[in-house]
Order: sequence, then C-alpha cells, then structure tokens
Amino acid sequence: MLVLKRLIAFVVTGVTVIASGGVALAGLGQPTPWELGLQTSASPVMDDIVWFHDFLLWLTAAIVLLVLALLAIVVVKFNARANPVPSRTTHNTAIEMIWTVVPVLILVAVAVPSFRLLFYQLKVPPAEVTVKVTGKQWFWSYSYPDSKFEFDSLMLQDKDRKPEQPRLLAVDNEMVVPVNKVVRVQVIGADVIHSFSVPSFGIKIDAIPGRLNETWFKAEREGMYYGQCSQLCGRDHAFMPIAVHVVSQQEYTAWLEQAKKKYATDNAAPPNAIAAAGGN
Repeated sequence: MLVLKRLIAFVVTGVTVIASGGVALAGLGQPTPWELGLQTSASPVMDDIVWFHDFLLWLTAAIVLLVLALLAIVVVKFNARANPVPSRTTHNTAIEMIWTVVPVLILVAVAVPSFRLLFYQLKVPPAEVTVKVTGKQWFWSYSYPDSKFEFDSLMLQDKDRKPEQPRLLAVDNEMVVPVNKVVRVQVIGADVIHSFSVPSFGIKIDAIPGRLNETWFKAEREGMYYGQCSQLCGRDHAFMPIAVHVVSQQEYTAWLEQAKKKYATDNAAPPNAIAAAGGN
C-alpha cells in the first residue's frame, strides 16, 4: 500500500511539473531544472537535430503500438480456447514478404534523414568568422586568427560568480560571435582528448592532440549559450565549461577592437624575456 501511494505521488508530481510549463521544458542556452527533452534550438543544425529526434520518437511509438496490437490479436484470436485446433501452416509468402519489406522501409526512412543531417553537419559552409578552440587540462583557449589574438577561458569560482551566472558553467572570458553569421570552429587538443559541445547549437566534436577538427554553427538568437567538455579528460573534466556569447554585429565589432588591445601579445619581445616572465 505504501509503495502504491508513493508511486501515485510520484506520478502526480511529474504531471504537475509538466503542466507548470517552463520549469519542465528545455531552456535556451543552458540546462533547466526538471528539464525534459533537448535544449531549445538556436541554430539551423539544431533545428534538424530536434526534428530528427522527434521523428524517431514518433516512429518508435508507432512500431511499439503495432507490435502491441499484433500481440493482442495473437493472444485473443489464437489462444487454446478460441482456437482449439491450431493451424499447421509452415509458410506464408505474403507474411514473410511483409516482415522482410517493412523493416527495410523503416531502416530507409531512418537512414535518409540521418545521412542528410550528417552531411549538413560536416560540410562547413563559407565562414564569416573563424575561431580556433584548444582544449587544455582543464580549460579552453580561443584564438581569432583573422584578428590575431588569443585568450584563455576558465570556470568562475563561486566567490567570483554573479548571482545570475549559472554555477559550474560561467567563465571569466566568453567566446564571442555575431548573430546570424556562419562561425567555423576549428578544434584541437593540447594534451589529451577533450570534446567541444554546445547543445543549443547542435555541435559536439572531439579536440584531439595533433589533429585539427572543425565544425560550424549559425546562431540565430542573441544571448549566452553554455556547453561543457563531454569527453572524460582527467581530474577536472567536470570543471571546464564552454560559454558562447552571441551579440549583434555592431557589438561584435566593438568587442573585437577591445579584445585586440586586451589580449594583445608582444611578438617583438625576445625569447629570453618571455621565458623569464613565465618563470616569475
């Protein structure tokens, strides 16, 4: 009885959370408490991923209902009471053709959009912004080759975090990109294998030492988008978040000018001076 009461309470709680709306729905750019489903899409690639995900759910539900209906028919029509003299038929050409052709059609229905989505993800269109991302133990470095500057991005500690910034996701220096622009992301690892993943953009690609991988996204909404390293990379794997700040083109241009000064390096300094500075 106690187990039944707890089960009913759990179901009621789940229904209440779902009915309450926002708290149970996926948020934009970051995880949401009691989240159901994928994070809200902010790029064309993620739009296709969400569509394919929902398509597979409906297809799976249809298959489950079909199999359930067939089992019900067999149980009702072919039990010992309703069918005391069982048929001794060993072959049925029509049935064998159906259970061969239908699975093939299902696989084709899954394969066609799947291959189309993979091709869409992997074929990088002409980029308007290029960012090189280097995974390190345990933080990210962002380089803007066209503007010739680079900076590190580390997770904020609780004492440095503002109240509105999410714990374990906020960083000191975000990757900044303009809205509605194709951004090519080149990814590499400096030490071990990491994985660069931002769910709202539908991107996830390994950062491998000695190998330059690349992906792309086109953010269609301004805002802050968070991700995390999704490859077990050592002790602080859980503490190397990704933060991408999507801004207007005007704000991006202004940020670029500030970043060039803020993250400028003295290329004219002799190697001995640089080594001495690092040693101090």
